[in-house]
Amino acid sequence: MPSQITTELIKKLRDSTGISVMQCKRALEEAEGDMKKALAILKKTSSDIALKKMSREVKDGAVMIKIKDLPAGQAGKKAVLVSLLCETDFVAKNSDFVALLNNLSNVVLAKGIEKMKQEAKDLIDPIIQKTGENIQLGEVCEVSGNVLGGYVHNNKMAVIVSLEGGSAELAKDIAMHITAMKPEYINESEITPDIRKTMVEVFEKEIANVEKPVEIKKKMLEGKIGAYFKEKTLVNQTFIKNPEQTIGNLLEKSKAKIKEVKRCSI
Repeated sequence: MPSQITTELIKKLRDSTGISVMQCKRALEEAEGDMKKALAILKKTSSDIALKKMSREVKDGAVMIKIKDLPAGQAGKKAVLVSLLCETDFVAKNSDFVALLNNLSNVVLAKGIEKMKQEAKDLIDPIIQKTGENIQLGEVCEVSGNVLGGYVHNNKMAVIVSLEGGSAELAKDIAMHITAMKPEYINESEITPDIRKTMVEVFEKEIANVEKPVEIKKKMLEGKIGAYFKEKTLVNQTFIKNPEQTIGNLLEKSKAKIKEVKRCSI
């Protein structure tokens, strides 16, 4: 080791980057002890490693929600949902990965989605180098509104709910309900004629061989269609925290309406 590359210098580079001691040592040797050059070498190495791993499948990861008040002069709040993908659950629970997801979420909250995407590569590449796995930015969204609530389940599924009326607690309860019940539609207006036609055809096949009069079979079909869409539509679902009322009842009681729902799952 050249005399100017001391243990203290290696430790300083290690502390500032989180990269392994040997990688820091090699970077300092290549840079002949110049800290700025060593940092540039490590950055290039991180980028090269990330490029090589890009083809590897990312089927795990984590999601995060953050909510804050809008700046003075702007009414309401802003919520962001960010998902970060990796190869294994082991890395998804890694402290560096979690810190990266937190950092990316803070950037979105402060600067917006486009600015975060511009900065994402420089933030992600060093963590790819440290963990040895492909890491990719997943879904990112933001919601603004007067009443916002979010819920994250096991760091794998996240939902943001924006309400007109109601409270943040109600919005969070509905977000929690959505993560558990996974409705396909918010209300019946989202069920298009094509969707309904498809399900009618499915259930017609189910009862085609039932030996019942035509009128009975017609009622059976209507019952199956009604039950199916009731189960899949949020406002018609039984609230998981109180089976005696539906989400629609809960909203009506609180004089609230759902404005927007954003959800993401790994």
